[in-house]
Amino acid sequence: MLEGYLGLFLVAFLAATLLPAYSEVVFAGLLAAGYEPLALWAWATAGNTLGSAVNWALGRYLLHYQDRRWFPFRPATLAPAQRWFQRYGVWSLLLAWAPVGGDALTFIAGLMRVRFDLFLLLTAIGKGARYAILLGLIEGVGRLL
Repeated sequence: MLEGYLGLFLVAFLAATLLPAYSEVVFAGLLAAGYEPLALWAWATAGNTLGSAVNWALGRYLLHYQDRRWFPFRPATLAPAQRWFQRYGVWSLLLAWAPVGGDALTFIAGLMRVRFDLFLLLTAIGKGARYAILLGLIEGVGRLL
């Protein structure tokens, strides 16, 4: 049983990084297999939040090398993203769960030197809400069938 929770944690972790993974499928499968819903929510939220923390750390760390030729972002590409983040602020981290742009948002938060405790709190709230909604949808559809 623990293997299922750890597997979900790992897939959720990977899904939050730049690697392609779909934790929703694993989440739904384990829920259908009879795993405890609240435990699935907690493991998925923790894994996805910690995966985002890796993006934050990469953004924070890589900024030291922005003057190097191999740095993956040019100032012209980085500037609009930084302006967007400055405009909407740390509250935009509540949207870090979004399938499009969410991973980049957590990376940019690292580049922008958002305090890690604030980053972790806002990201966890957003990702926890995402999995809570997913859980509600799956259970709601299950009751209809």
